[in-house]
Amino acid sequence: MKLEQIHHVAYRCKDAKETVNWYVKNLKMDFVLAIAEDKVPSTHEPDPYMHIFLNAGNDNILAFFELPTKAPMSRDLNTPIWVQHIAFKVKDRAALLEYKAHLEANGIEVLGVTDHSIFHSIYFFDPNGHRIELACPDPNAEAMHKRLDAVKWDMLEEWSRTKKAPKHADWLHAKELGKH
Repeated sequence: MKLEQIHHVAYRCKDAKETVNWYVKNLKMDFVLAIAEDKVPSTHEPDPYMHIFLNAGNDNILAFFELPTKAPMSRDLNTPIWVQHIAFKVKDRAALLEYKAHLEANGIEVLGVTDHSIFHSIYFFDPNGHRIELACPDPNAEAMHKRLDAVKWDMLEEWSRTKKAPKHADWLHAKELGKH
């Protein structure tokens, strides 16, 4: 028994129509489905909602709920803003730079390109305040993944014991630290 893939991930949105239009325009996603109910199917709670579904590529579905009867949405204030985000893969650096230019032309503030060694990313926010990352693989990612794979369990074990960052893969950010 093994999972096949993520069916969808769901987040809350402020306005379903605005959210669909934003993702279609800015990230070129396809709007694939809308479901609206007056009662929650799983809990039978009476609560009208709009549930929208967008295809992020390869049938990876990003969904949102608009919940007009609930208190205004907010984020987890105990979690730093950079932690919770949705990351999407793009083909290569050229595609990443093309998206960056497209987003900025649409008035969206973009952070990056950030070099994470194994991949490169840009960051921005959707109209609901969700942080979005677009990432492309580094041309040398496969070799780096092998090095990271060899130390992942040791790193996890050390972190579990000490709650301090293990140094097994500090070579990842050596450029940033001046350790070329």
